[in-house]
Amino acid sequence: MAAAVLERSFIEICGFERETLHRFREVTVDLGVSALPGGVKFPDSAGAFHYGESGKLLSVTSNRFIHWCTSGDSVQLVEQSLDTNLLNNAVRLRLSQCSVLPGGVHIQETLNNVVILVSTNQSVHRLLLPHPSRMYRSDLVTELHMQSVFTDVGKLSLQDAAHSAVIPGSLSPSTGTAWLSQSGEAHYALAAPAGGIVVLSLPPHGTQGSVSVVELKRSSMMRRFSGWMPTAIRGDQSPSDRALSLAVRELEEDCFIFALCQDHKLRMWSFTEQACVLEADMLDYMPACKGVKRNPGNGHRLRLAFSPNTGLCLCVYLAVPQRGQFTVLQLVAAGNQRYSLEHISSLFTTQETLVDFSLTPTDIWGVWVDESNAAVVKYINFEDNSAGQWNQVFVQPPPEEEVHIGADQDPRETYLEVLFSPLRFTASAIVKALQIFRRGSERISDLSWDSLKKEVTVAVETELQSSVTEFEFSQEDYRQLQVEFWSRFYACCLQYQESLSEPLGLTVSPNTHMACLLKKGFVSFLLPCFAVDHLYLSYDEYLFSEEETPLTEEPEVGRDVLQLVQCLRLVSDAVSGEMAYEMEKALEHLQSPERAAELVLENMLSNDSDNVIEDIQNKLQDIRNPLAAMMVLLREMDLETDSEVGGDGHLTPGASVNTRISLSQLYGSSSAVSVVCQAVCHMTMTRALFCRDLLILQKLYLRFGDNVFLGGGSQLLQLQQDLIPRCSGLLSSYYLLKHISQSLASSVPMDIIDANLQHLTVLQLSDTPAQSCNRSVLSPQTVVELFYQTVGRKLIISQMYCQQQQQQGNSLLLWTHSISNVVNLLAQLLWPSNPGFQFPECLMANCQYTQLQEYVRLIGPWCQVNIGSCRFMLGQCYLANGEGQKALQCFQEAATEVEKEDFLLRLTGSEDEDAASTPRLQYYNKVLRLLEDVGLPELVIQLASLAITEAASDINSQAALWTRIFKHHLDLGHNAEAYEALTQNPDCSMQLDCLRQLVVVLCERSQLQDLVQFSYVNLHDQVVGIIESRARSLDLLSHNYYELLYAFHINRHNYRKAGTVMFELGMRLGREVRTRLGLQKQVNCYLAALNCLRLIRPEYAWIVQPAAGATYERPGASPKRNSDGEFSSEPVKRQVDILELKDLEKEYILSRSRLTLAQHHPPSAAIAGTASPVEMVSLLVQTGLFDSALSVCQTFNLNLTSVFEGLTFKCIKLQFGGEETQNEAWSWLAANQLSSVVNTKESSATDEAWRLLSSYLDLHPSSNGQHHRCVINKLLSHAVPLPDWLISSYKGVDAASLLRLYLNFDLLDAAADLVLEYIDALLGRGHQYFGIERPLSATSSSVWLPYTSIDQLLQTLNETQTNSSMYNKVRDKLADYHRLVEQTTKRRLATR
Repeated sequence: MAAAVLERSFIEICGFERETLHRFREVTVDLGVSALPGGVKFPDSAGAFHYGESGKLLSVTSNRFIHWCTSGDSVQLVEQSLDTNLLNNAVRLRLSQCSVLPGGVHIQETLNNVVILVSTNQSVHRLLLPHPSRMYRSDLVTELHMQSVFTDVGKLSLQDAAHSAVIPGSLSPSTGTAWLSQSGEAHYALAAPAGGIVVLSLPPHGTQGSVSVVELKRSSMMRRFSGWMPTAIRGDQSPSDRALSLAVRELEEDCFIFALCQDHKLRMWSFTEQACVLEADMLDYMPACKGVKRNPGNGHRLRLAFSPNTGLCLCVYLAVPQRGQFTVLQLVAAGNQRYSLEHISSLFTTQETLVDFSLTPTDIWGVWVDESNAAVVKYINFEDNSAGQWNQVFVQPPPEEEVHIGADQDPRETYLEVLFSPLRFTASAIVKALQIFRRGSERISDLSWDSLKKEVTVAVETELQSSVTEFEFSQEDYRQLQVEFWSRFYACCLQYQESLSEPLGLTVSPNTHMACLLKKGFVSFLLPCFAVDHLYLSYDEYLFSEEETPLTEEPEVGRDVLQLVQCLRLVSDAVSGEMAYEMEKALEHLQSPERAAELVLENMLSNDSDNVIEDIQNKLQDIRNPLAAMMVLLREMDLETDSEVGGDGHLTPGASVNTRISLSQLYGSSSAVSVVCQAVCHMTMTRALFCRDLLILQKLYLRFGDNVFLGGGSQLLQLQQDLIPRCSGLLSSYYLLKHISQSLASSVPMDIIDANLQHLTVLQLSDTPAQSCNRSVLSPQTVVELFYQTVGRKLIISQMYCQQQQQQGNSLLLWTHSISNVVNLLAQLLWPSNPGFQFPECLMANCQYTQLQEYVRLIGPWCQVNIGSCRFMLGQCYLANGEGQKALQCFQEAATEVEKEDFLLRLTGSEDEDAASTPRLQYYNKVLRLLEDVGLPELVIQLASLAITEAASDINSQAALWTRIFKHHLDLGHNAEAYEALTQNPDCSMQLDCLRQLVVVLCERSQLQDLVQFSYVNLHDQVVGIIESRARSLDLLSHNYYELLYAFHINRHNYRKAGTVMFELGMRLGREVRTRLGLQKQVNCYLAALNCLRLIRPEYAWIVQPAAGATYERPGASPKRNSDGEFSSEPVKRQVDILELKDLEKEYILSRSRLTLAQHHPPSAAIAGTASPVEMVSLLVQTGLFDSALSVCQTFNLNLTSVFEGLTFKCIKLQFGGEETQNEAWSWLAANQLSSVVNTKESSATDEAWRLLSSYLDLHPSSNGQHHRCVINKLLSHAVPLPDWLISSYKGVDAASLLRLYLNFDLLDAAADLVLEYIDALLGRGHQYFGIERPLSATSSSVWLPYTSIDQLLQTLNETQTNSSMYNKVRDKLADYHRLVEQTTKRRLATR
């Protein structure tokens, strides 16, 4: 659509910021004067000052002005800017005991200062403030907030003579004006009630001097008064020349004071000459002025306007009852200080009470109040208006006097919605009404908008409760009570709003042409009216007199359009309030607009008492081509555009830094935001009604059929199939815009903002959302204001600047063009059928989820643009509200539109992952990441499963999705599903990663049953490898990966592998876990390994011994370098050792003995783990564990000598030890298995030890009595007498060895006795004790004697004198033996 067509009319936009009050700082000036007796009360007035550079883009004062209003003794001054928010911008000047004159405030700027001149009936004042350009030295002002010129006003000493002066005498002026001369003097022209003008002058600021007073009289003579002497007013002066309105203009070197006097004459005084240089009777320009001359003109007004083209123009308003007249005159210099007036135009008005008017070089703007005290504003071009036709300004009507409450509506909610909607009431009106309603019990401080709403609710409900006397009510009675009390409060608000809306003045900026209506409580702005809105809003007398419209260049079509709008006016009047409400509800509930229009039409037809339908039918017959007229209107109202507003939102690169900064602030203040967005709201409200009435009229056309259609059936068909659907769509669109422009934004807690920011970061949509940082305390933004501030303004200003650069124009700050452009472009940005999607994006970025949901709901049934994007946004809302399943459904629905919509393409375009090959897969990845960030794994699984169907040909994407599914199933504890996802993964490396994670996680959760029972098709070796790797790299006691691997192999009946695992674990335990617990586990491991091999057939019952080095390799270590970084040597090829069942049994017995040792002697556990069998026997013997030592010796075929020696030594120690030794011995004696011989007498530990030794000798015989020999050797080496049982036992085994032992230890007596006994045994006496089966005889086998030992004995005995008897015994016995041997030999030989 092209730029919207503008009309000549304007529309008032209140633009109040809904603040309680401006925070006025009070400044009181007391000059010590007392109130004049019977003083005249002057009416309240208002005015404004616009900075000279307010129309320059690069100026610090662009779009900046000061407005004021006076009331009694006070002047309220407010500085306002449309570009930046001004701080400390409101001041209330209270002038004690004085009344501010009408026109008594004048503001002028110099290079360094802003000077405010104030005139009252008793004093004059001058305020010297710094100029904004001096407050901010740099052009680069980037702050969103700036200090106002009033910031330091409290520091001024306004009572000083430099700032204030008392008017001398009892002048008591009735009006005045002021100006600042080029030399810096402040002049105040005051009109005396008795006629004449007095000019007071204050010297330039900072210079010494006194106040001078000059009186200007009609006699052209002057008298100068100095100091504070009173002025003598001549009695012969007629009051007819009393000035009613004064104006001043400096021209060339002189300054002229224009006075419009009570005698209807305009007089021009030269201040330099102090003489009246021009006098003109204004009645000369008024036709039929008889009777007027006699009446004093008390309401006359005078305004000046100067432009380089036209020079100085004057406009005189003559207040004549029933026929007020504006006369525009031009001042013409005739030379030689002579001047004349040239008549330009005379314009008439029928309005009664003029409040104020403003003159520009081309126009007159006026504001009146009518009989009902409502404001009437009009303007007219006085140069080019032969018909004298005033242009309309559509002022905002006051809020409705009654609120319509539907049967299904709650009264309280309805009233609150109306009271706190952005358009109707200022907060100050509500606050004042609240104070009255609460009977002023307490002062209401600045509250937030929500708090104020709560206060109002509490106040009304409290009042209602206090009036109730009964305890029970019907629902209907309570509803009636609610309506009654809420309507009372509403009426109170109406009164205050009406008071605040009283017009006091009008101002038009000479630089930007911005027109403002100055009201008692706020300022409203006058915006150019779009042509289509103008037609609908026009007053009847204007509408029926218009003959053309800028909507079309064809005169005939233009006339048809005007006729059609006249019909629409009749339709609008005929639609009752109730039916309008029903239509509104139908749109809200998404019912068909066409059906709703038919119902309204039915109602109109059935209640047509005034024959409105007949009037409409008659008018319709005058329209030649109704379809063309409708198409013109529909085309103008359709805001659809092909290109996006603002493009990418960046200013053209060619713009300077200053320009870019200025553009970044243009129309950015809260005032401008409010004005622009309320303008959009009013436009949408107007056009929604326009479309409603047009739709009803179209339905009426269908009903009339050929009666009003000249074209017949084809036109009816076009109307039904094309125009009615278009109109219906426009109605829905404008209803949507109207709804969002009145929908308030919600305040958002910081935690939700942070969460939302995190989600946006995941989506890579936005950095920090531009949170609105210039909301005032009480200014709740609508969502449209929020959008305009954060996103829309930048786009709009960018587009406007680009267009201006292309057209090489300079209209950027021209109010009439720029503001209408901003409004139109903002409406286009919001238009749902346009491709841009910035508005919903902004709502999402600012966490306005409720409003976003409502927006999507309202456009759902009829908008065919950005369908997928809307579904995505709705999904975001559901996510924020915790409705994950609904969100997932929306995300799935949005997926079908990914490749068609810009927003979704942008969403996928920022995806960095290479895994996704198509936009849709990229979209799924984004949403999956979002769902993961929110923490909804079930939904991630669902969506990823759906995405896999899209990725049929993309292996990488499939792998990534299956990995996601696996991860979330595993997190949720769905082990079987996680395993299933793992098996489906087409990427081997990802599959292995998942498998590794599955093993680790299930182990950590101790869910080993699941882990072991999975089938692992084609993954068996990988699983085993992973578990082995984990087992070998982690601490043995804190992780149970070996047991898991054992169970894994057992479950698959792989007993050899299971045995290998257990044996490896046992080996490592022995090396690494040198504790009793480790040894216990080692025993169990070897036992489990034995069990496994015993389950296999013997020929297969073997395992490969695990290499010791493999268990110590660090995971992740470099294969080329060692821990010092040096190149490692070539790996040594290890020999493979095969271990059979018997080898495992040996290891088991050895480990069991280690455990036994650790149980009885815990310190030994640290060294027992790696001890060899020989070392173990030694350790066991030391500890007294002789049974275990014997077991080890037998298993490993070791000599038992060390065991017997150890036990013998224990016996010796006991033999000679004390009681403590005896007690300690019981512990190790108990650990050995004693023979079960029952002793009747009590035995000592020594006895038990000897008994144990005896039993061992019996149980473990040796071939040559080795064990006895080592025991006896041990005993004799310690000089311990040999026990009889030992001697007896050994005699039967090896008497010769016993003899040698005796000899070795010099036991000659024992040796001799043994020889004697032995010879006797050989001879047959006691031979059984020596193990001799048969003694010496001729028939028995040969016997022998250890002659060498006996010879040694005899030799030794012979050598000692003490043993001679024993020597003889042995020798004799030996002789006997020899004799017997000889006899026996002979017999043997004889028998041969």
